Amino acid sequence: TKANLESDVAVVLKDKNRYRIHRQREIEKQAIEKMQSYHFTPVHIKGQPRSPLDMALQHDDIETAIMHWDHFKEEITPELEAQGWNIQIDDSFSLQVEMADDWHGELEESEGGDWFELSLGFELNGKRINLLPMLVELLAQSDDPVLLRQSLEDKPHHLFQYDEHHWIKLPTKRMLQILDTVIELYDKDALNEAGKLKFSRHVGLHYNELLNDPTLKWKGAEELQALNKKIRDFAGIEQVDLPNGLQADLRDYQRQGLNWLQFLRSYQFNGILADDMGLGKTIQTLSHLLLEKESGRAELPNLVIAPTSLMSNWKNEAKRFTPDLKVLVLQGANRKQYFDEIADYDLVLTTYPLILRDKEVYEDQTFHYLILDEAQAIKNSKSKTTQAIYSLKANHRLCLTGTPLENHLGEVWSMYHFLMPGYLGQHERFSRLFRTPIEKNNDKIRGEQLRQRVLPFMLRRSKEIVAQELPPKTEMIRMVPLVGAQRDLYETVRLAMDKKVRDEINKKGLARSHIMILEALLKLRQVCCDPRLVKLERAKRVKESAKLDLLMTLVPEMVEEGRKILIFSQFVSMLELIEEKLKQADISYTKLTEQTQKREEAISRFQEGDAQIFLISLKAGGVGLNLTAADTVIHYDPWWNPAVERQATDRAYRIGQDKPVFVYKLLTENTVEEKILKLQEKKQLLADALYSSKRNAEVIFTQDDLVNLLKPID
Repeated sequence: TKANLESDVAVVLKDKNRYRIHRQREIEKQAIEKMQSYHFTPVHIKGQPRSPLDMALQHDDIETAIMHWDHFKEEITPELEAQGWNIQIDDSFSLQVEMADDWHGELEESEGGDWFELSLGFELNGKRINLLPMLVELLAQSDDPVLLRQSLEDKPHHLFQYDEHHWIKLPTKRMLQILDTVIELYDKDALNEAGKLKFSRHVGLHYNELLNDPTLKWKGAEELQALNKKIRDFAGIEQVDLPNGLQADLRDYQRQGLNWLQFLRSYQFNGILADDMGLGKTIQTLSHLLLEKESGRAELPNLVIAPTSLMSNWKNEAKRFTPDLKVLVLQGANRKQYFDEIADYDLVLTTYPLILRDKEVYEDQTFHYLILDEAQAIKNSKSKTTQAIYSLKANHRLCLTGTPLENHLGEVWSMYHFLMPGYLGQHERFSRLFRTPIEKNNDKIRGEQLRQRVLPFMLRRSKEIVAQELPPKTEMIRMVPLVGAQRDLYETVRLAMDKKVRDEINKKGLARSHIMILEALLKLRQVCCDPRLVKLERAKRVKESAKLDLLMTLVPEMVEEGRKILIFSQFVSMLELIEEKLKQADISYTKLTEQTQKREEAISRFQEGDAQIFLISLKAGGVGLNLTAADTVIHYDPWWNPAVERQATDRAYRIGQDKPVFVYKLLTENTVEEKILKLQEKKQLLADALYSSKRNAEVIFTQDDLVNLLKPID
């Protein structure tokens, strides 16, 4: 009874004997307080009188309650027994918490050895248990992997329920190592149907610490362990001798580039040579291919795929610097007669447009090296040309580009998928884990994870770092306001297009109105360049052209100073209008557009001839030209992407330039052009975030930004 429980004397009946027990209330109180310190709380046992000595471990979280019980049983019980406590566990108590026995890992090769399937776990009572599905289930319970990890770090162990009465206790530190290393970026969909993690041979490079864990018993991991040991023992990129047949003196950084290319080959890696435009990616690559031939390793031909405009550049540089390489140019209508001779050449050159047409020719051919020049050409991973290039067979692959990222991270994925399929995961998974968090949410952790993955296989040197001998480059923005009839035309077009865009958005939604928005912006940009570019009757009556007047104020004075000038525009028709003005001013010029038949003659007339101005369309001459005779670059109209403009500028500002270079950007004030300049800055921030640990708040523009461009002139 309650009175008996509160009495200092208790009477107990046992085996027909009555016992009078004198209670020690202070000691009982101390015992109760001690049990409470171990997370025990008073409970009422059904059918029994209430007693402060009836206690249980209770918690809202069953895992926490079991963790407390395991701690009490393993750590506290021995201490209490040493103090004289008598502790008994009834046979009916079925809960068991067990520490995992031997840990094991198993790798199985798939798809010809380029891919592996991994299971990882431990042994419990002689039975193997795969830990990976348990970790994925743990991830699925949290919407925030960072907070999940932080909560796990606070505990020495973590419990997993094995069946109704069995729980497995794992050391948290070791579990987190596996979580960080294997469950790629806390992905909830990382495993295949068999509960295994599938990854490419190159991804296995991330598992160095795991593969060499002395407490893990591995099966089938010998190949990856050997590769990782080779990397672990790596003492630095070795200096290689220049090929004997090289007819050039390489600069120090170019020799380092050659060393790096040889390093990639010796370790069976592929990569991106991403030096700035004008630093000599072509000669570094040719030197590498010549060294491969002289060493006897290049028993197969090498294939270079490049823009059409670069065919003569590759052919001429190979003839000049590496004459021992036998070169075949597969271009033009007569190329088909040479298809059967591909295997007889050291270097085969073809273009991106032709690779799709000639796909069947290459299906049965394996190359020593497959090289993509201006590799940003495969930025659209779903295009037929890119898919055809993915399917080509080669022992080694290499990308050359000064702009590995132009617009978005999907372009980086496409290049790495060409180089090392699977290295950055499948496209959908990459978008979910990297592109969306980085571009839309500015996720710094994911950004750093991506940077650490891509940079080991990318060699990127800027002119400022490696080419100290280059003279200074000065960039200037020249603004001019729209006035009179040209300003009125701009507002008329803006109002009309603004209504069309808003109607389209109301009808289809913002995301599906992208084409209409870009069409509107195109018309506004044309008005800014010159009203005659706009196909409207009213535009024909407008005589003012503020920017053309500005250009023709600058150019004659520059010519008088003896400058050689490159003028870039995206609009061929704009170049034709400038051409008329140059004729009137009796200024010698040459021109390069997509329609130019004699490219080399046009280039030579500027480089070695008397042409003071070189009119160049951005599409035809933005890459692949060496125009070091120029000391002035004028961008008549701005483009969305700063990398594209910089490529064009680098036609003049490159190795071999011995004069200061002046770069002018002509913009109309308070118009769509000035706003494009702001968008360029956001594009640059995205590229900076990939190449370095530098972080910024906003990294990419959205369609909302595009709509904002349609606002009126202030």
